[in-house]
Amino acid sequence: MVMASLFGLSAPIDIEIRYNGQEQRKQIEAKVDKDRREKFPLYFDGETVAGKINIRVKDGKKVEHNGIKVEFVGSIEMFYDRGNHYEFRTMQQELAVPGELRSNTSFDFEFRNVEKQYESYHGINVKLRYFVRVTILRRLADVVKEQDIWVHSYVMPADGNNSIKMEVGIEDALHIEFEYNKSRYHLKDVIVGKIYFLLVRIKIKHMELSIIRRETTGAPPNQYNESETITKFEIMDGAPVRGETIPIRLFLGGFELTPTFRDVNMKFSARYYLNLVLVDEENRRYFKQQEITIFRRQVDDEVTNDNSLQIQPNEPL
Repeated sequence: MVMASLFGLSAPIDIEIRYNGQEQRKQIEAKVDKDRREKFPLYFDGETVAGKINIRVKDGKKVEHNGIKVEFVGSIEMFYDRGNHYEFRTMQQELAVPGELRSNTSFDFEFRNVEKQYESYHGINVKLRYFVRVTILRRLADVVKEQDIWVHSYVMPADGNNSIKMEVGIEDALHIEFEYNKSRYHLKDVIVGKIYFLLVRIKIKHMELSIIRRETTGAPPNQYNESETITKFEIMDGAPVRGETIPIRLFLGGFELTPTFRDVNMKFSARYYLNLVLVDEENRRYFKQQEITIFRRQVDDEVTNDNSLQIQPNEPL
């Protein structure tokens, strides 16, 4: 992205940012807006970010400037507050003192062992970005170029991974018990569970299970919540009877999930929920949500897993 004159004048300079070993790095494809996806080179916490900046002077014109600098930036952008970007990480190097650019020139840059404590995230109302920004300072309008990288973070959840077991129902009408094998899952994991019907006195038409990502941005009173259904599928069609058991087996590797994020830089969270919905013959909906934690393992970035959703309602677990 290049930002030039505020008055609509075309910048007399082209800037290119190239990362060292960019072609050899794993590329992460991410959605940058509603209808567009891009690929970014993958980096990790503590890795050095280095490369080369190529500046081309158009038409051989002399370009005066007030200095050239390069920055490494970690930024959180709230879509409802577009004028304010919260830069939680900034490192800067001066590339050139004030002077003139008379011909094409190049600069090397290196930010050593950069702390990148959060994972990159493009959500509904927020983006967490890491990028290198080159600024050519000029009298009327600076010329700025930004080039993003993508960061993955391996943050293991706390010890303990108990199963989830809950009883829900409507008094004297419906009583079910559901159980999931764990409360914490890695990105390529399998959710295994069972649903027991202990009492059924209403006519259930079908039952579905969905994974919901709930994004929370800002803080009260300016807090925004957005829910996104990652996947939804039917696990039962037809009326259950008392004593019936419905098994669940859901492979997570086929979905575009992120780890769970909680209070990132006190700006946003992204949490995941299993949402169980029963629909009766009058199309009334009964539901119960249960939060789960999703985390990234190093092996998730090393192994390509193309498992897709598998539902096996007729097989015992």
